[in-house]
Amino acid sequence: MRSTEYHLSNHELKYLKLLAEDYPTIQAVCTEIINLQAILNLPKGTEHFMSDLHGEYDAFYHIVNNCSGVIREKVDLVFGKTLSDQERSEICTLIYYPEQKLRYIKQTESNLDAWYQKTLHQLIGVCRITASKYTRSKVRKALPPEFSYIIDELLHAQPGEDSNQQVYHAKIIDTIIGINNADEFITALCSLIKRLAVDYLHIVGDIFDRGPGADRIMDLLMQHHAVDVEWGNHDILWMGAASGSEACAAAVVRNTVAGGNLATLESGYGISMRELAMFAKEQYPECGDLNHAIRKAISIILFKLEGQLIRRHPEFQMEHRMLLHQINYEQGTIEIEGKTYKLNTTVFPTVNRENPYELTEEEKNILHGLIEDFKESERLNRHMRFLYAKGSMYKCFNQNLLFHGCIPMTADGELTGVNVGGRIVKGKELMDLSDKLVRRAYFAPSTAADKPFCLDYMWYLWSGKDSPLFGREKMTTFERMFIDDKSAWTEKKNPYYKWYNQEEVCEMLLREFGLNTPFCHIINGHVPVRAGDGESPIKAGGKLIVIDGGFCEAYHPTTGIAGYTLIYNSHGMRIKSHQPFDGVRSALEENKDIQSRSDVFETHFARMMVMDTDNGNDISNQIYDLTMLLNAYRQGLLSPKVTK
Repeated sequence: MRSTEYHLSNHELKYLKLLAEDYPTIQAVCTEIINLQAILNLPKGTEHFMSDLHGEYDAFYHIVNNCSGVIREKVDLVFGKTLSDQERSEICTLIYYPEQKLRYIKQTESNLDAWYQKTLHQLIGVCRITASKYTRSKVRKALPPEFSYIIDELLHAQPGEDSNQQVYHAKIIDTIIGINNADEFITALCSLIKRLAVDYLHIVGDIFDRGPGADRIMDLLMQHHAVDVEWGNHDILWMGAASGSEACAAAVVRNTVAGGNLATLESGYGISMRELAMFAKEQYPECGDLNHAIRKAISIILFKLEGQLIRRHPEFQMEHRMLLHQINYEQGTIEIEGKTYKLNTTVFPTVNRENPYELTEEEKNILHGLIEDFKESERLNRHMRFLYAKGSMYKCFNQNLLFHGCIPMTADGELTGVNVGGRIVKGKELMDLSDKLVRRAYFAPSTAADKPFCLDYMWYLWSGKDSPLFGREKMTTFERMFIDDKSAWTEKKNPYYKWYNQEEVCEMLLREFGLNTPFCHIINGHVPVRAGDGESPIKAGGKLIVIDGGFCEAYHPTTGIAGYTLIYNSHGMRIKSHQPFDGVRSALEENKDIQSRSDVFETHFARMMVMDTDNGNDISNQIYDLTMLLNAYRQGLLSPKVTK
């Protein structure tokens, strides 16, 4: 590398002195430049996109384990011509659930040592191909510490090596089996395969509500080696509750009760429902079922809190959602937006007709206890801090724009200006300001002047008419509970969901976030794709991909499938549609996988390399800085250390 004479500013010289602490010699700089330049020319890692998990832990866990079919593809690539479909399926199940599958194998396998021999060689073959796109250094960092030396040796055994090396590697496997360490070694290999199969996991919102396992999903995500989360409106609701928002806390409890998932609150997070249950049983005996009574009690509390919040913030323009004062008790009806509907009950013993949005003393006490439980739950706040650390309103990653809901738009296809605390913002500015307020809601001290607004804005993000996370004009919670006429349940979508079918609109939105290349996409969740009706998750000529196909069981009849995921590797993008998961038991006993279909909708003429990614841009900048340091050493502007 030739050096040219140049001058450094004081700022540049100061920076290079700091860099020299890590690279004190000319050879250290040269070695790192060579290493980084080599990394730039490796294939990009595989990205895995998932959305709208909604507490469906078993399906989520399986798709994370099989990497949306990537593991099966690797197994087929290695053994497609030598093993049967059933044999390959058994290898896959072992990789997905090593500990459980090993227990099953021990009950059915007559010659366990022979099975260990065969299986270890097979797993090493799969591991070798998943590791092939990474540097040896990166693979070493991913190795489980207790087996790092052994796995490194076996991964780099060559087919044509001499007899001494063959004996050496064979003896390693014999010894692993002989000292009864095979189970632990297999488990470590399977974990490494899954880690290397997917380089980065994106969760495009809505981990919480509906299904029973959101807390376990959070535990799993916290163990993942590389993950980000684009917050969904259900996530924001829980984050708001943990921050101290009364309206968010009441909505969380209501959703959990409605979904039959009280165990998530009580066992998962230690939030007691005892006082609420006793109050509901006393106030709403006509409900009969205790769960129904609890749901009614917390719903009335929620509607009162929402009414108070809407009054505090006329800029939210949501007065039409204040419904308690519209009830006609004598006729058993309610007027909503000029239309009168019949109510299925007018038994609201805690609603003061003169002041319907005022909480009773008992309701205030119940609410106070719930807020304390949310704020003091150690496990909940550990999960929330993870969402703050790894999450955001949106993310630009490798020329793709990721967000959960929408970018609010007008009927004319323009960006909607939203009044946020007296400031009119739209597009990227709306998302950035929302991100800031969400963080202040949790982290700002209770004495901060804007804390109350930040807490109220968390609720607005959950269900506000121009919320980028909600994407509808109204949330018909009251109507769905107290009006049997389903015409009152309609929730009109934001015009974004009309305009996002047009390629030029998606390109405009991408430019709004600074993305302007032919390979840019919007990756969206939130709205289930009605695949059963022929709707495609690929919109606007491939510029936008919706990956919420309905993980939630309740959506399966509507969507016709059990979710979409997206795979983006060095060859291009593939949308994966999944059928419902039969459960872990059928996976273990029958080697059943989730049936998936892969649709390639974009391929690259040339394989995409690390140099084409955001990480590649960072590496190129590092190379530039190191080149400056190398020239500074060679021109005598800085003195390298002398090695002994």
